[in-house]
Amino acid sequence: MPDTTPSANHPSPRTAARPPKVYVIQGRGQRDYADCQAALDRVPARMEALPFIGDAAEVIEKTRDADALIVSASPVTRRVMESLEGLKVVVRTGVGYDVIDVPAATELGVVVVNVPDVWIREVANHAMALLLAWNRKIVDLDREVRAGTWASRVPGPVTGSLHGETVGIVGLGNIGRAFARRIAALETKVIACDPYVDDKHFKALGVERVDLHTVAARSDYVSVHTLLNAETRGLIDEAFLRRMKPTACLINTSRGPVVDEAALARALEQGWLAGAALDVFEEEPLPAASPLRRLANVILTPHAAYFSSPAVAQVPRRCGEEVARVLTKERPLHVVNPEVYAPGHRRRGP
Repeated sequence: MPDTTPSANHPSPRTAARPPKVYVIQGRGQRDYADCQAALDRVPARMEALPFIGDAAEVIEKTRDADALIVSASPVTRRVMESLEGLKVVVRTGVGYDVIDVPAATELGVVVVNVPDVWIREVANHAMALLLAWNRKIVDLDREVRAGTWASRVPGPVTGSLHGETVGIVGLGNIGRAFARRIAALETKVIACDPYVDDKHFKALGVERVDLHTVAARSDYVSVHTLLNAETRGLIDEAFLRRMKPTACLINTSRGPVVDEAALARALEQGWLAGAALDVFEEEPLPAASPLRRLANVILTPHAAYFSSPAVAQVPRRCGEEVARVLTKERPLHVVNPEVYAPGHRRRGP
């Protein structure tokens, strides 16, 4: 009679099963993910937090047994998802998901989830703050006072009154709409370009729909609020910048590569437009050699538009809840690639 006693090489079904493994790959700042584990306890699943990983090969090496990944800025490429054969879901901790190869995920049956509603007010407020800081020359005034200058005026050859000026928005999604509501309250004329948003949303906001060229030509301020993808990479290019008024300001709180940074530096140096206020960059942190660092007509902030203590505190729990939904065969609230739930589509499951 064969020996059926469980052994290390042939564990019993009870001991062979393991709880799903969830890796949180932190951004460049560390965050407490205890609330994430609490949300995963109902699966139950086990979470492990890792420091930032910027290389796909290292992601594979450190997370080979992953059932789920929660990432901020680490790359989740086709190779990563093919190598992590048990991977079922990838959650991006913010709105944008350009670090994830979404078409590959869809093909491989991996659910991609983002958290699009946590940072809406924060990013809209930051864009507004950058616009106001540029308009009122807050940074320049602060430097003057600290240097002992008391001019009792706003510096610059032309200072806009803001009310009555035209503000153009590129991308009228959740954040773009929140920004539109805020800037319209300052008695501005708001125009926007977004081919994927219905006319009813423009009408409800009182925003005039125009094309991209018109946003560039008519706006005193242009605020960018679009996702980064193949269509929007380099969208704000030299041609766009040359169409802008020489008194205008470009504001970007979306993703750095949406703007052609080399063209923007030339535009600012040569006076195609008056200034820029930027929270995001093609390479982050912004390199020391970047010409943007030395230009006086640029306001720079370190990809901080999303941040507020209440918003940040929600993220671990929200991410854990979305992973738990996938691992218990529920549909997440915010699926980036809904095609994986289409009838007949093969999805990696628990």
